[in-house]
Amino acid sequence: MNVALGGTFDPVHDGHRKLFERAFELGDVTVGLTSDELAPKTRHVERYVRPYDRRKRDLEAELSGLADEHDREFEVRKLTDPTGIAVEPEFDALIVSPETRDGGDQINEIRRERGHDPLELVVVDHVPAEDGERISSTRIVAGEIDEHGNLTPEREGRGATRLE
Repeated sequence: MNVALGGTFDPVHDGHRKLFERAFELGDVTVGLTSDELAPKTRHVERYVRPYDRRKRDLEAELSGLADEHDREFEVRKLTDPTGIAVEPEFDALIVSPETRDGGDQINEIRRERGHDPLELVVVDHVPAEDGERISSTRIVAGEIDEHGNLTPEREGRGATRLE
C-alpha cells in the first residue's frame, strides 16, 4: 500500500510520531513537507517556521528509524499546494488528524474529478499533553510544552520571528 501524509512538522512531536507510526504500519510512506512559501499559509497562528531544508533533514532522521523498524520505504517531497501529492494516482491511503479530515474529503473529490480512486482516509487521534490538551507544534514553539507534551513553564518559546 502507498500511504501519503503531509504537514509542516516544525517541530516534530509525539502527535506526528503517532501519524508516522500508523502510516508505516500500512505501507510505504510519502510525506509531503510544506514549502517555505506554503508553510505560513497553513498556520492558524503566526509563528516562525524553520526553513524547508532544516525541517526536511529532521523529518528524514525521524522517519528513517520507523522505516527500518517496519521494513518500509519512505520519501519526503516538497508541498507547494495544500492538496499536494495526495491527488496523484499512485496513493492508496491518506493519514489525517481529526482537524484535517475535511481536507482529506476535498482531496478525494479532486481525485474523483480526475478519474482516480478515492483514498482510504485513516484518521489518527491527537496525543494529549500532560495538561490534557493536544500536543501541537504551536504549543511547543510557544514554550508551553515539549515535544512529548510535558509542561515547560520555565521555557521561553520561539515566537513569531525568532531565527534559530
